[in-house]
Amino acid sequence: MIYYQNGSTENNLSHSDLQQGLFEAFEKMGAKQKVLVVPPDYTRFQSRSGELTEMAWRYYEDKLTDILPALGTHTPMTDSQIAHMFGDIPRSLFREHDWRNDVVTLGEVPPEFVKEVSNGAVDFSWPAQVNKLLMNRDFDLILSIGQVVPHEVVGMANHNKNILVGTGGVEGINKSHYVGAAYGMEKMMGHADTPVRRIFNYASENYLKDFPIVYVLTVVGVNKQGKLQTYGLFVGDSLDVFDMAAKLSLQVNFQMLDKPLDKIVVWLDPTEFKSTWLGNKSIYRTRMAIADGGELIVLAPSLIEFGEDKEIDRLIRKYGYFGTPNTLKAVDENEELRNNLGAAEHLIHGSTEGRFSVTYCPGKTPENLSKEEIESVGFNYGDIDEMMQRYPVKDLKEGHNTLANGEEIYYISNPALGLWAYKERFELLK
Repeated sequence: MIYYQNGSTENNLSHSDLQQGLFEAFEKMGAKQKVLVVPPDYTRFQSRSGELTEMAWRYYEDKLTDILPALGTHTPMTDSQIAHMFGDIPRSLFREHDWRNDVVTLGEVPPEFVKEVSNGAVDFSWPAQVNKLLMNRDFDLILSIGQVVPHEVVGMANHNKNILVGTGGVEGINKSHYVGAAYGMEKMMGHADTPVRRIFNYASENYLKDFPIVYVLTVVGVNKQGKLQTYGLFVGDSLDVFDMAAKLSLQVNFQMLDKPLDKIVVWLDPTEFKSTWLGNKSIYRTRMAIADGGELIVLAPSLIEFGEDKEIDRLIRKYGYFGTPNTLKAVDENEELRNNLGAAEHLIHGSTEGRFSVTYCPGKTPENLSKEEIESVGFNYGDIDEMMQRYPVKDLKEGHNTLANGEEIYYISNPALGLWAYKERFELLK
């Protein structure tokens, strides 16, 4: 059922607009006695999910008993991040998801189904795993809150991904990521109907159908003025709300270009991006827009690690971003990588396959990744002071820029909020 929908490329929804829509949906849903909220973590700060979670807390008051940020493999949120994202909600309501220890397996998506939807790319079963807190049958409402936006693993982010990956376990997360890599990331990004989404939908229809999950989905983008703009809010318990949000997201988050770009400069907000695990969205989301032989420059002042999970960080350091053939060979030859297929997928996604170069420019504190560390995994290193002087982000506009020296670049202030491609390549990959 759809409880609320408001989406348009002309919308610029305010805080009060979101609250009015959310409360209207709650009224239609009727009284609830015990509520669990599953919002994204701080890496999705721009989704406005923090505001929506705080609104839900104010509406349900003491009936909202638990908040479980959908961490997936990410680092647990700090108290300061929780306060910044979720406002006045008491810290005591927040629970921490441990993807290695806190999960239960609800059932298996059969291998023949996985093989069929992936066009034979993989042949294994997929476990539908969720945090054990969701098994508390006292909950008569589980609010899954998040943003629909193009995504490198599933095509379009959120909906049941927020539950099955955000609160999922090691095997489920690793395998779903690997399905996406094996099938082909560039064939999926920007598409709502993908092999990974079909796997999630199978799990929802068969293993989540008795859970009282209602999805609260936003569509947020960066407008031509470089400002965040909220274009849509959709609330419901069916796949229809996701489909509507995905269609709108493609209109506002997907930039189709007439020709490939020779140089892209990406800024990684220091409050959000501290790892290449997240920062490589600058690669994922722009790879279909970059010309052969082009350059991607990533300004990453807070880059301190490769993986947010210690084991994944170790594997990235060991195997690096050296292309699909090298990664697949390493998977065949090394059990530790076979047991961490999500890391293998990430190594594939983060490689340019030699088609263009990536120059990472971390800060210069003792915590930041060093030149040697950056180059050891296959990236080029850039001096951030020199690059910031050459490309002063405060003076750049979203998209095409011609600098004083005549250099032409394409600037992106937040790679997590979009997808970029040039027409010929996108059409070729369909």
